[in-house]
Amino acid sequence: MASSSFQCLILLSSLAFFFFATPSLARTSFKPKALVLPVTKDPSTLQYLTAINQRTPLVPVKLTVDLGGQSLWVDCEGGYVSSTYKPAHCGSSQCKLAESKSCTTECFSSPKPGCNNNTCNIFPDNPLATTLTGSGELGQDVVALRSTDGSKPGPVVSTPNVLFSCGDTSLLANLSAGVKGMAGLGRPKVGLPSQLAYAFSLDRKFAICLPSTSKSKGVIFFGRSPYVFLPGIDVSKSLTYTKLILNPVSTAGVSFEGDASSEYFIGVNSIKVNEKMVPFNTSLLAIDGEGFGGTRISTLKPYTVLETSIYKAVVNAFVKSLAHIPRVKSVAPFGACYDSKKIGSTRVGPGVPAIDLVLSNGVYWRVFGANSMVQVSKDVLCLGFVDGGVRPRTSIVIGGHQIEDNLLQFDLANKRLGFSSSLLFRQTTCANFNFTS
Repeated sequence: MASSSFQCLILLSSLAFFFFATPSLARTSFKPKALVLPVTKDPSTLQYLTAINQRTPLVPVKLTVDLGGQSLWVDCEGGYVSSTYKPAHCGSSQCKLAESKSCTTECFSSPKPGCNNNTCNIFPDNPLATTLTGSGELGQDVVALRSTDGSKPGPVVSTPNVLFSCGDTSLLANLSAGVKGMAGLGRPKVGLPSQLAYAFSLDRKFAICLPSTSKSKGVIFFGRSPYVFLPGIDVSKSLTYTKLILNPVSTAGVSFEGDASSEYFIGVNSIKVNEKMVPFNTSLLAIDGEGFGGTRISTLKPYTVLETSIYKAVVNAFVKSLAHIPRVKSVAPFGACYDSKKIGSTRVGPGVPAIDLVLSNGVYWRVFGANSMVQVSKDVLCLGFVDGGVRPRTSIVIGGHQIEDNLLQFDLANKRLGFSSSLLFRQTTCANFNFTS
């Protein structure tokens, strides 16, 4: 038995070693239960970045993480070279899966990735450059990721037919340096979570754990838990769950009538500061018939954005609860700032009143000081919420700072969100996944 196990280990090691030359062999010889991607934070743009290996031969492709993005899209104009790229032809099963509603009959150029005759299109969307959207050829190619047992990376595996949209170079506007596209983790069948689940027979769920500094790596898991962080803490055992809500109206930059949103919404019923209810018009928290209102989670917004009346109410309640600490001059885009030397520290960040998002099933998501306050300078801390204006598309957009060092599990099969609240309470962080193994 020991000899057999040793031979199996040698075989798997050999497959991982030869993977870059024979990716399809690596896929068929090892069946992962989960996959893993590292996440970093760009210090200048505050975007969350990852990288996948794509194409033949494989090359690392740096991507901005878009939690609600409908699909993977990549700049094909800037020198996309691959011997395994295949365009999706009009009327094909790939086009139907992507729910494509347009087709390019003739491309006025020599055939290349992003320009082929009789191919269907989906729209690559960069919400950070809203004036730049365009039709992109739907294509497919090899993608490779590391497998995981939930506690450390395992062998590299690949799949040959991950669908993505070809963008052009202009669509990279306002993305971080070196980024070549966006990793869309949204609801559609062509979102990365659903595609990877289908390709590797994984559970239809994924989890994100964003780093709180640019000097560390967070993690994205696809597939089955556990989610283990040093020193051996399985966060999956202590998640709180709430329902994921479908917004029936698309929130994308380009959409068609009848399209639902690819974003992840949750039901927030009210907000508390220091365990006291914040008074505001709670009808703003419902999604109306035009798709306005509600609460969604975003990795593209660096801080939580609140509709103006909600923002004013939350800031006023917070300032009142922290009245014993003198305020200092506000630092844009924040409204309430303090001398950090006057605020104590706790295990979960600055010692300030907790902010609770009270959810539709009676549970609450508590935001502690590490996620509510932003250190804008050596001596100034500000409440990290911003004014989203009157009648924004979404009333509350929970931004990146508020979910750093929180693990969020998006269970697509059961339509629910699992969340950990701050991992600092568990004496670990998102940076403590063991990528070094």
